[in-house]
Amino acid sequence: MSSTKPFDIAIVGGGISGLTLAISLFKQNVPVTVYESASKFGEIGAGVGFGPNAVRAMALISPEIVEGFKRCVTHGERMEDWFTVRIGDHRKAGPDGVLRQKEAAGLKVGDPIFEIHYTNNDLAGGVHRAHFLDELLKLIPDSVSRLGKRLVDITAAADGSQDAVLHFADGTTAQHSAAIGCDGIKSKTREVLLGADEGKAVFSGKYAYRGLIPMEKAVKLLGKEIAGNSQMYMGYHGHLLTFPIEKGKTMNVVAFSSCEAWTDPQWVVKTSKEKMLSDFSTWGPTVNTIITAMEKRDIWALFNHPPAKTYYGLAPRICLVGDAAHATTPHQGSGAGMCIEDCYILGRLIAEAAKGQDLGRAFRAYDEVRRPRTQKLVETSREAGMLYEFELEGDDLEAIERNFKARMSWIWGADLQQDLDRALSILAG
Repeated sequence: MSSTKPFDIAIVGGGISGLTLAISLFKQNVPVTVYESASKFGEIGAGVGFGPNAVRAMALISPEIVEGFKRCVTHGERMEDWFTVRIGDHRKAGPDGVLRQKEAAGLKVGDPIFEIHYTNNDLAGGVHRAHFLDELLKLIPDSVSRLGKRLVDITAAADGSQDAVLHFADGTTAQHSAAIGCDGIKSKTREVLLGADEGKAVFSGKYAYRGLIPMEKAVKLLGKEIAGNSQMYMGYHGHLLTFPIEKGKTMNVVAFSSCEAWTDPQWVVKTSKEKMLSDFSTWGPTVNTIITAMEKRDIWALFNHPPAKTYYGLAPRICLVGDAAHATTPHQGSGAGMCIEDCYILGRLIAEAAKGQDLGRAFRAYDEVRRPRTQKLVETSREAGMLYEFELEGDDLEAIERNFKARMSWIWGADLQQDLDRALSILAG
């Protein structure tokens, strides 16, 4: 077993990214401390999806993460399917209810028109965020964590070491060789590194209603085939997703709509059934049945980060990971997976450093390898949201199918070992 490194890392944020990176570093004998602003670890929201690329990254970090993932993961009954795609909006149909461009097949609103399959047979699926976080917590000792530590600033150490001094809202400080920002879309670490204006997320033009339907009720309303597998309903300036969560006990519903601007200071607000039904008033009976049955309706405004010019700084040493670096819209289901990939590459690079002064070169290699891929996700995810809502290829169903079927392979099929080898080569050079 290799000896403990002569430097230490502060991780700001104890969500999925922060804990995954902490596991990676802990297992490679890098001293690490996780600072979490809340009084206990927790995640906001119910379901989060991980594609096959993300599960491969988990395995490369630690097979124990994959075992925890397996304990939480929910699949549709057809494990190879990502989504079955349907049209939900009546405006795409003629007076007889048959979809324009699908007259020969006689397909109507709500019928399946094509399927998106994972590009390989690797493990993938959705988990409940809090349950997966609990699995990650099992893999690091309690001594690594500091709760109730809300970051307010990071400054360079006065001793000329380029160490990061973290300043917390409770008036305490902590000095570490480097600070890794895993503090999400509203990241304070990102603001310190990039400045208040460049650090801010921007509204994507989309918002989402999120709600749940007990699976027993969903099966009665929709049938086992629809309720038990992942469905996407497309339409004009909106789309709706359903998929099983909690080992099939619940059907999760996410219904997307569009607006020009988001003016409410809160990004998550309560809403009414009437507001939802008005947004989907031109949609078919299946979508309206789902919306009517939803429990606990919230609206989530969807923000993403504009491209950052860098993910790291040297005085003090700061590096951004996951949503703090590249928060994205959810339209390709890959934001959390990119966070896991980040943790694999950065964790290995940090472990290669012999001393604190080497960390800057590790961050540069990480930035060079990860920034193009992760920023491509932010851009293509935004495009995907437009595609599903007839804003990218219009309502041309053949063009939409061609585009959709070609969208995901670069994400799911990534060669992470090759990416690491390139990063290690940059580090060595």
